[in-house]
Amino acid sequence: MTFTQKVVVITGAARGLGLAYATALAQRGAKVVMGDVGADRSGAGADESVVHQAAARLQQQGWEVRAHQGEYSQEAACKSLIEKAVEAFGGVDILIHNAGWVDYQPIEKTEDTFIARAIGVNIYAPLWLCKHAWPYLKQSASPRVILTTSDRAMFADYAQVGLCGYAAGKMAQIGMMNALAMEGKSEGIKVNAISPVAKTRMWGVSGTPENLTAESVVPGVLFLASEACQDSGYILRASNGQFTATRFEENGGVDYPLDLARVKADDAETLGERWSQIKER
Repeated sequence: MTFTQKVVVITGAARGLGLAYATALAQRGAKVVMGDVGADRSGAGADESVVHQAAARLQQQGWEVRAHQGEYSQEAACKSLIEKAVEAFGGVDILIHNAGWVDYQPIEKTEDTFIARAIGVNIYAPLWLCKHAWPYLKQSASPRVILTTSDRAMFADYAQVGLCGYAAGKMAQIGMMNALAMEGKSEGIKVNAISPVAKTRMWGVSGTPENLTAESVVPGVLFLASEACQDSGYILRASNGQFTATRFEENGGVDYPLDLARVKADDAETLGERWSQIKER
């Protein structure tokens, strides 16, 4: 699976998962633009040297890589990132929104700055990036968009106290994926999401972990970014070198919105009596 002459834009590319993606794609011939704000572990601050140093290390190995620093919750920074790719390499074939931020704040203590940061990186950034990349993706022979969601948002089993803001942003990207997969269908733009589990800086881990490595997620991203992937609107869960794809699909026999082909109840009392049937999965 090669990416020769493919132009790839990756956010959060200076460290962790993003750096693993950038390295693997560059090794396989892609021209990679690495975007990163250079924030600290709390998500604050901006250090331009972080992404430039990461890009320089890849360039020293002979790969075609460029660096871009910006606060991607802002439209101007997203526009500038896409323009960097176009100016350097002539277009955009693959957009990977990997940048993320996780922190904990119980709902009763939630602050507007906390929510704004979660919304900025998870909602505004992918929207602005897709807005400005879309004209170039439409010109690509094999356009791909990969968003990033989380099992901690999708599954009640893995929910954690204090992750409401984080979960809201990660679920939002599933909605975007579905909408953009439909919007890009006529242009051949495949839009999917990765739900990765990796012990990176976001996990509070430094160094190379014994398991749940960023590299074990990479095959999933390479596939979603490749011409081999002809599906759109899927969530690829990636954890410890194992993968499973899922999507929200309607039950059989449904005539939406007139007939959900499920349990009928004309009043709340009847609904209560039939609740055990209604909640069957």
